[in-house]
Amino acid sequence: MNNKSEKSSNSSHSMLILLAAALAGVAFIGMGMFMYNMGNNMSTMTKAVIRMSDDVHSMRNDMSGMSGRITEMATSMDSGQNSMGEDLDSLANNIEVMTGSMLQMGDSMQGLGSNIGTMNTNMAAMTSSMEQMSNNMSIMNQSMGRMSYDINKFTEPEKLMVPFIR
Repeated sequence: MNNKSEKSSNSSHSMLILLAAALAGVAFIGMGMFMYNMGNNMSTMTKAVIRMSDDVHSMRNDMSGMSGRITEMATSMDSGQNSMGEDLDSLANNIEVMTGSMLQMGDSMQGLGSNIGTMNTNMAAMTSSMEQMSNNMSIMNQSMGRMSYDINKFTEPEKLMVPFIR
């Protein structure tokens, strides 16, 4: 009888070892899948950060170009104002000169109109750039939210590996 109980004890002991090895294998596979998914998530986040960096560089270039165009516009407006001021002085001195000055002022107004048209085009480009920047910031905020969620998940990996502990 003692032999039978020893065989039964050895058999249950072997079953426990086999069960523990199976559970360890499942845990190992689960941890491997977790690490693989974490690597993919980090790769996706890195790509998003690279795209955001490219967008910021593009916006910087757009803003630099816009700044140059605004400076040019201000210079043109100042030149136009100076020309108009000279025309008004001539108008007060002599009626004959006024006719010539009116023609000159018409030319200046045409240039000013052209510069204002350029300003409108540049303002439209600036609005588009600002809209793009706003969209990029929205995408960045979404990415940061997802990153925050993922980082929060990684601070307590035991909850991911053993969800029934909660």
